[in-house]
Amino acid sequence: MSYERLDHCPICSKTEFKNFLVVQDKSVSQESFVIVQCTHCQLKFTNPRPDEGSIGPYYASEAYISHSDTSKGLLNKTYRLVRSMAVKNKVELVNRLGSKGKILDYGSGVGYFLQACQKDGWQVEGFEPNEVARKQTEEKIGKPLYQGSLEELGVESFDVITMWHVLEHVHTLNETLKALVNATKTGGHVVIAVPNADSYDAKKYGADWAAYDVPRHLYHFNKASMQRLLKKHRLQLKEVLPMKWDAYYVSILSEKYKHGQTKMLDSFYTGFRSNLHGSQNDNSYSSQIFIARKN
Repeated sequence: MSYERLDHCPICSKTEFKNFLVVQDKSVSQESFVIVQCTHCQLKFTNPRPDEGSIGPYYASEAYISHSDTSKGLLNKTYRLVRSMAVKNKVELVNRLGSKGKILDYGSGVGYFLQACQKDGWQVEGFEPNEVARKQTEEKIGKPLYQGSLEELGVESFDVITMWHVLEHVHTLNETLKALVNATKTGGHVVIAVPNADSYDAKKYGADWAAYDVPRHLYHFNKASMQRLLKKHRLQLKEVLPMKWDAYYVSILSEKYKHGQTKMLDSFYTGFRSNLHGSQNDNSYSSQIFIARKN
């Protein structure tokens, strides 16, 4: 196992950090990791972290559900139910961004979103580094996913590029975002969904908040840090939308981490409170969708 320590903030490049929280990986390895916070721009990130060549085993578990299609257990059944509703909402979202053209889903998981876009008339392309998940996506859409370097995607090739809970996993954050922006057409859109480290449920559960998901989640964004990142890459933020179902699923998992058992009533109450808080506090929901335009 090889680890790397960041000496510069990925967003502002400053070098002064403070320890924010120690979080245990309760879904796979049971190891503990430190989350630090940049004292300049306030971005939180896991530091040190497994390097890109060592992160694979932390995904190699059926417990890591976005790379699995299992329906075993209450949590997986809940996730599948939420996913089916979320996919419908995502397709409706990209449809209102413009005419149905060419879309790239970066980090396509097991492929339900791409499959739904394809059925709805989009020309679809996907990128997924996990081999098992990639094969499932390829079976769903009937074509191979892209496996080359991002620089080979071409200039201004896509009308929309989506990253649904993906950017927080990417080691080469700025290089990846730069290449994806380059591959987006002028006037096209980049859609990024990430957990919100300033949400009600994040503050309630602290180190037990499931969406910290260390060490797989390398960065822990809030609205301000995501705005800074988009501006750095010359993207114009057009809209911030909630992912309301995430508050319930994350709360179910967080309750299990905190108490060692699933507590559905407490989870749904916290999810409701989190969404209520988000509606009253500048869209500060458990997860947020950032819609940005390339001018």
